[in-house]
Amino acid sequence: MTITEVSKKFGLSADTLRYYERIGLIPPVPRTKSGIRDYGEESCAWIELMKCMRKSGVQIDALIEYVSLFQQGDSTLEARKTLLAEQRDQLLVRMNDMQASLDRLNQKIEHYEQGLMRVEKKLLGMKAARNGEEAVG
Repeated sequence: MTITEVSKKFGLSADTLRYYERIGLIPPVPRTKSGIRDYGEESCAWIELMKCMRKSGVQIDALIEYVSLFQQGDSTLEARKTLLAEQRDQLLVRMNDMQASLDRLNQKIEHYEQGLMRVEKKLLGMKAARNGEEAVG
């Protein structure tokens, strides 16, 4: 596949694909005799993995480290486990932060709704008082 085809398939710009290759997130892409990048199944699998990991919030530096460890083989299994555990912990922290933000937002909404109910009661009371005056008058 050409860079244009891969770009369309994964929704990544050609610049992003070249950047991923330059910093080592995907293995070097072989070129045809005319110098055009020829993305094969392996390259596409790496691109898909990197896109999923980036979408889930994994930072570029962590991805570079992950790819480097992976390419070193089984001798770095413990390091890979540690890296993945750190990434999991980072995601958990982000999820907790998001939950705290959601809780604060829900509190604000509840406070706002309570204020609206007080105003509504006040307006209904004023309307009832006005109707009572008209009935007397």
